[in-house]
Amino acid sequence: MAAFSLLDKSVIITGGGSGIGQAIAKTFSSHGAVVHILDANLEGALQTVADIQALGFIAFAHHCDVTSYTHVLRTVNEISEKKPVEILINNAGIAHVGTVETTEEAAFDLLYNVNIKGVFNCTKACIPQMRKAGKGCILNMASIAGSVGIKDRFAYSMTKGAVLSMTYSIAKDFLKENIRCNSISPGRVHTPFVDGFIKKNYPGKEAEMFQKLSKTQPIGRMGLPEEIASLALYLCSDEAGFITGTDYPIDGGFIKLNGK
Repeated sequence: MAAFSLLDKSVIITGGGSGIGQAIAKTFSSHGAVVHILDANLEGALQTVADIQALGFIAFAHHCDVTSYTHVLRTVNEISEKKPVEILINNAGIAHVGTVETTEEAAFDLLYNVNIKGVFNCTKACIPQMRKAGKGCILNMASIAGSVGIKDRFAYSMTKGAVLSMTYSIAKDFLKENIRCNSISPGRVHTPFVDGFIKKNYPGKEAEMFQKLSKTQPIGRMGLPEEIASLALYLCSDEAGFITGTDYPIDGGFIKLNGK
């Protein structure tokens, strides 16, 4: 069997219709996985599925609101009727700019519901299916913002710190059930998510802010979604069977090398 094979494994990827999630969906399907994309943006999910199927690989799109446990559970159970889910990528997330003073309660609640409760809902729904399969792998998309202080990212950083804590707790709780749980903490990655974020928060200064944000990585550029997907592939493969309860920064040196 080829290295990093995911042959016939049933995989759920939330937020797989664009950016990092899309790159993970394409990478996993090319390594034999049966990919199920859960996304609030069904159009994006369908386009990703079409791209994957055009290459002869297997993928399906599901309209799903990750903030609703009822909706998530129904979707996961439907997917698992043919084969229990073995791999879950908790990738869906939203961003926010603001301090504790400038963050509105509604915005705080929305970030909590998508970035934290979404991880809870999907994980809770998938664990029983992984138990049926006799093994499982959960990969959470955290962020460098969960590990270091970043200006004007109060609510977003809060959610990603929670993702890290959930990762460690899940890994500990299911050690004896052959269910692994890890997380990835990307630095700034060039995706439509980032482009939209810059356009919304820095109108008229898009090019300037793109360069400024790129240079915050000591390596001098933003990451690529495909680079994150390659790390995700390894962590969800059998070759990474000895790895659980660990966060992996992939950040161009942001956390460790930003000292003068």
